Amino acid sequence: MAGHGYTKTDPAVERWNTMREAVYKHFRFNARTARQSILGMVVFPAAIFAVAYHQDMRWDWTGKRKGEPLARVAPAPEASD
Repeated sequence: MAGHGYTKTDPAVERWNTMREAVYKHFRFNARTARQSILGMVVFPAAIFAVAYHQDMRWDWTGKRKGEPLARVAPAPEASD
């Protein structure tokens, strides 16, 4: 598509695009890519799940008015002696 009309092609961009399109032919797992894959596909989603699971059913946003607490279970009042 590039090169038609007034568009100039940049050889560096074309080389980069060719390399990007063919990266699957030369990909290998090594220590760095394995670590990135494990972090991206296991650790990060597990952390998101843990936060979501901890916060689930903790807050009640329906029908709240100004000054009312959002927590489903209100914290116990402090006992002053």
